Amino acid sequence: MNEDIDSIHRMRAITISREYGGGGGEIASRLAKRLGWDLIDHAIVERTARVLGTSLEEAEAHDESTQGIVSQALNGLLYLSPATMASAPLEAFLSDEDYSRTRDRIVRAAAARGHVVIVGRASQVILADLRDVLRVRVIASFEKRVAYVMQREGVDRHAAESRIHKKDHERAKSLEKEYHHNPGEAHLYDLVLNTSLLDLESAVDIICFTLQQKAKGLAKKTGELGPATRLARYPAQPEDFPSPARLVPLEEAASK
Repeated sequence: MNEDIDSIHRMRAITISREYGGGGGEIASRLAKRLGWDLIDHAIVERTARVLGTSLEEAEAHDESTQGIVSQALNGLLYLSPATMASAPLEAFLSDEDYSRTRDRIVRAAAARGHVVIVGRASQVILADLRDVLRVRVIASFEKRVAYVMQREGVDRHAAESRIHKKDHERAKSLEKEYHHNPGEAHLYDLVLNTSLLDLESAVDIICFTLQQKAKGLAKKTGELGPATRLARYPAQPEDFPSPARLVPLEEAASK
């Protein structure tokens, strides 16, 4: 058991990408609490609003596609907890066009600090080159997401559907514009969870198990990982790929 805990602690971050209403934010919160890791989510939005001198509502309206932030956040993030990120005084402003590059550095700084669960903010793309990061996508059927939003946010069906369409569109547009990826691309992730079939605690269990397995793989070279590991050759040619000797030339087949 201690060995499993030690291996998990060698991982530095988990990124959570989510369809709106799939429970991804709640899963991230429970996951961070179970692991004893920091949750990096809305504190970034709060700090952005403070730095830009704007309202929290306006910052939220532009979240995950906002232009402009402060460079000093990069230096402070390594030493601040998420709870204090929103209140630290900052001075130097960046221009709007520097936002994407700055957000990349902020997310990387959070991962460098280690033991963080990062929700959204294109973190699955920004940290794609790091082996000690687990990248998770949380999805659910549209009907299940509508039910979740209605229950959690206390709105009617029409409002829930509108919110889901709006948030999914904004997140996809932001990622496609800035990083040329669609959030639904399965290969951006180590694990895709469908919460239509799972309760949230079971989803956390599966993520923890996958985190443990990926952590164990860090000791191996990438060439030693994958579905071919320790597998022997098929005893015979797969039936859907007949051997060349069994193939009939097209001309011969046409003449029969």
